[in-house]
Amino acid sequence: MKPAFIIILWTTIFNLVQIESLSADESLTKSKAIEMVMKNPGYFKILPLRFRKDKDIVLAAVEQSAWLLEYADDSLKKDKNFMLDAIDQNLNVLEYADDSLKKDESFMFSAVIQDGNALRYADDSLKKDQTIAIVAVTQNGNALEYVDDSLKKDKDVVFSAINQDGRALRHASNILKKDKEIVIAAITENPFALEYADDSLKKDKEVVVVAVTKTPAALEYADDSLKKDKDFMLSLIKQDGLALEHADDSLKRNKEVVITAVANNVHALEYADESLKKDPDVLNAAHHGNVFNLLLIKKILESDQKKND
Repeated sequence: MKPAFIIILWTTIFNLVQIESLSADESLTKSKAIEMVMKNPGYFKILPLRFRKDKDIVLAAVEQSAWLLEYADDSLKKDKNFMLDAIDQNLNVLEYADDSLKKDESFMFSAVIQDGNALRYADDSLKKDQTIAIVAVTQNGNALEYVDDSLKKDKDVVFSAINQDGRALRHASNILKKDKEIVIAAITENPFALEYADDSLKKDKEVVVVAVTKTPAALEYADDSLKKDKDFMLSLIKQDGLALEHADDSLKRNKEVVITAVANNVHALEYADESLKKDPDVLNAAHHGNVFNLLLIKKILESDQKKND
């Protein structure tokens, strides 16, 4: 036999002996059982039943691996107070909770107060409950993923979600992704939520300005037609030169646009077309007599040179 096979065989035999001796060990104490589970969670599966009924030992086990609740005594899987304590340790224990709890309105209400994503494990009937849904998404906006589709069209539910996390907009219905009020609320909380807006609103200048005012990087998700619009882009670049990064290439070659960008923020030089990076007028606008800016310009040009070499 190959050495590797022999090692596996002896390891298996050793573990079987341990399981048999551990299951029959009446002298095993609670503290020792907890110590064993903390060192190797898998030991929980083979503990005597009296320990798999013990709340402290089970909590120690599920804190490390939620699936170990499957091996706990069934009485604990139905115990509301215990399961709420277990959720504090590891939300995913809810997968192994008794089905009666997943259908229990008061239990699931308490669970989503602790962690909105607990809604993932609720019975489908409760995922249609507007009150529970609002509590869940208020705690964690992304719990919107788990509500029933009928509530993803509900403005109250979606508003609650995007006010907690604007990017929860990705889980809203397509109808609400076209709703300007909803989208503006989402990007006000998180400008990158623009990514999930309907294409029609990615062309809306008012919507895009709200997002880009918070961070120029959000311009990445605007419609290309706006990135080519010189007047629109100049209005953004005057506020933050770094908006040049997401401008259309034609505008990165436009001297007026580039000068406006670098005058606002010397770092914008990095995004200018190569043909303008060494242009005297552009460089003059970028440093405007500031020694620190001169050093930054030098670093940008040296970095470009290394890329081209």
